[in-house]
Amino acid sequence: MHLELRSAGIVVSAKRVMRLMTAHGLVPVSESAKRYSSYKGEIGGAPANLVNRDFHAANPNELWVTDITEFRIPAGKVYLSPVIDCYDGMPVAWTIGTSPNAALANGMLESACATLRPGETPIIHSD
Repeated sequence: MHLELRSAGIVVSAKRVMRLMTAHGLVPVSESAKRYSSYKGEIGGAPANLVNRDFHAANPNELWVTDITEFRIPAGKVYLSPVIDCYDGMPVAWTIGTSPNAALANGMLESACATLRPGETPIIHSD
């Protein structure tokens, strides 16, 4: 309606047209843009929350935390995926890539697990 009025040479605010149409019970027909969502649904049940936001460990390789962080550099975006030991806050392993995909996370986990001694089974917490 606003475009029709404007093309006829009538200067009026789009918000005023919307308000008047709503007051008279007219609903504008417009196609809303469909928002993108990468969410595909739950594949399985969520694991139990073993950490309960207590990010302290009494021994090394008892509790690890991980996430993927995006950095913008002049060449583009770079993604860092580290594993941090909650005992001392030091990184156990990390990978860097140009895409935040499963290969980035899997490579980081393989590198981190290669540092474990026999019998060590840390809890890994991620968002």
